[in-house]
This record gives sequence, C-alpha cells and structure tokens, in this order.
Amino acid sequence: MRLALLGGSFNPVHLGHLFLADTVLSSLKYDRVVMIPAYRSPFKLAAKNMESTAGDRLMMLASAIAGDPRLAVDDCEIRRQGVSYTVDTLTDIIRRYAPDGRPGLIIGDDLAAEFPRWHNSDGILAMADIIIARRACPDTPDCPYPNIKIANEMMEISSAMVRERIAAGAAWRYLVPPAARIIIEGRGLYGLARTASEKSPSKSLIFRVEETVRESLSLERYLHSRNTALLARDMCCRFGPAYPLDPEWGYLAGMAHDLGKSLSEKELLKLAKSDGKDISRLETGKPSLLHGRAAAVLLREHFGIRNDAVLEAVALHTSGSENMGPLAKVVYIADKLEVSREKADSDTRKFMYSGNDLDRIFFMVLDQTVSWLRSRKLELSEETFRLFEKMRRRETL
Repeated sequence: MRLALLGGSFNPVHLGHLFLADTVLSSLKYDRVVMIPAYRSPFKLAAKNMESTAGDRLMMLASAIAGDPRLAVDDCEIRRQGVSYTVDTLTDIIRRYAPDGRPGLIIGDDLAAEFPRWHNSDGILAMADIIIARRACPDTPDCPYPNIKIANEMMEISSAMVRERIAAGAAWRYLVPPAARIIIEGRGLYGLARTASEKSPSKSLIFRVEETVRESLSLERYLHSRNTALLARDMCCRFGPAYPLDPEWGYLAGMAHDLGKSLSEKELLKLAKSDGKDISRLETGKPSLLHGRAAAVLLREHFGIRNDAVLEAVALHTSGSENMGPLAKVVYIADKLEVSREKADSDTRKFMYSGNDLDRIFFMVLDQTVSWLRSRKLELSEETFRLFEKMRRRETL
C-alpha cells in the first residue's frame, strides 16, 4: 500500500486539511493518507494548550474521517509526547505500516523553504518523497531538494482562523467537518460558550439519533422529523419558563418521534411488548399505531436514553394520554403543525406561534385530529378518547 503522511496540530481539523488529503490521493494515486496530530509541534513551540488539547484534537480528527478508508489517524506523536521530529515519526510509521515504496510527506509551501534546516532533513529525504502543497503562495517556490509539487486549490482557511472566529462569536461552524463541530460545541472548546445545561443531551447523542433517523427513513419522512424537531425546540424555548422544558431534549424527541416508521409490523409488536404496557385491540389490528412506542424502546435500548419525559413524548405522539406531560404535548403539537404539513390549519398555526397557553394550543390540535378521524369514520383509541374528553371538559370550564 502506498502511503502519504500529513502531520500538523489539527487544532482544530478543518475542511482545508481534508481537501488537501483528498487532492493528494486523487492526483498522486496514493492508497491512503495517514494524518498525524502533533503533541507539541516544533514549528509552534509558543502555542498555548497544545498538550492539554491533544485528546480533543485527536477525537475531532478521528471523527472527521469516519467512513473513509482512504484516510487514517495515527496517534504516535501524542503517545510519544514532548516535541516529535518528523524523522522519528517517519521511521516509526515505516516500521509499523511497511508501505510499498517510499511514503510521501506532505508539507505546505510556507514550510518548504525552511525544510533544509529541519532536524535531520537528510534523513527525511532518504526515507520519503517530499510533496509540497500550496498553502500561502500562489506559485510554489523552487526548493533545492527533490520534491513533488501539487497544484491544489488554496482554501482561505486555517485552524487559527477557526479558533479566532469562535472566540469572537463569528461564523465558523461550516469551516470544519460536522463531527468536529459537534465535539467543539459539546465540549465548549476554544472559548465557545456552552448553551445547553449539564442535564441536556450531549451534541454527539443528538447527532447519532439524527443520523439514525436520516438513514432509516425516507427523505420526506426525515425532513418531517427534522421540522418537528425544530418546532419542538422552538416551543420548548418559548414555554420553558412555565414548564420544565429543555430545548435540546425537545429537539431530540421531535427528531426521534417517527424512528419506528420503517419497522415491520412484527418488529413493532415485538418492541412495543417490551415496554411493559398492554397492546390494545386497535393496536393489534393496526400495528403501525405502535411506531411511537417502538421508537421509545429504541431510544432506551439502543441509545441509553433514560429521560422519562422524552420517552413519553415519543411513545405518545400518536394516541396521546390523559396524563401526558408538557414535553409530550409539545411534540404532539409539533408533529401536526410543522411547516411541511401543508394541510395544517393556518389559524391554529398562527395561534401556536403567538399564544401563550400550551394546553389551549394542544386542545386545538387534538380537536382537529379527532374531528379528522371521525370524519373518515376511523376508530379512536381509548387513550385518545379519554384525553379528548378531559381536555374538552377543561375548555368548557
């Protein structure tokens, strides 16, 4: 296997790093690029917090290349600690990877002129082919040693720029791979203020649930789920002061509410039975009604979610329950009124955006749902009927 090596601080990894690796693979026909984050770069001895961020940098880099077998991450310099010299890293990589032929060593044109002064540069030249990528100069300078120049597109992005933009509160999120963004937000790196409380779900958990929903459902159903998640989150923000509603849990519940939609009737019945509740005659005859309960079981068993309000909201978004909590009501409303629901009642939607009575909004949506079912002579579940009667009595008081 032909290898090329790309070292750096990756503090954080950004799209420029990945695009450069992709360019080397495509233009020079290497089989794999091994990305090697430094513990302490000899070129950045004055940089702060390099050692303390090693784990975060390694995690961001590993997460950023998930699913691409052309890229690898090697933590040899982090394990070695201290200042790592390229000649030592090359020797180690060649010994362990046993590549076909000489590996390529990718360096930027901003470092190319200084290469002869690197520690044991002659030893490096004896082991590797130097690949010079454009980074700072439109025209790569001539260098007095054997090298391969690549005409890669120059991207106006650097790790320092990303860190500065985060610290300044400027836009930065789409300069880095999505997985790196999740880690930066979840861990509050580079001075980023953490907006979620300690009781909120982690960003990585939300990301995993959303990716599962996207992969499991049709595109149309996924977009509905995401719109439901966004509306549920917005409602949690608005009604949060009056109820124990966390916007991040609201988003996750809205995203996951239809997770069971892709399951077979046999799978739905099996999962629903495992939640310890009875399956009604109506549900037995129409197992698709169990998709909310099945999704709640999946959240508990596959994602380790133990938040009772979230599990209730997901399980009850189809039939409801007379004792359902505020988050369950939020998700029920969001499922029926999110923006891709073209037939949603416009007056109810306007009231939902402007009203401040969650139960009033909930009853309006429930009333319309019951009316729609009855107009088509569809049977109401016992849970829906009891809920409707309870809310109707409340409205008449």
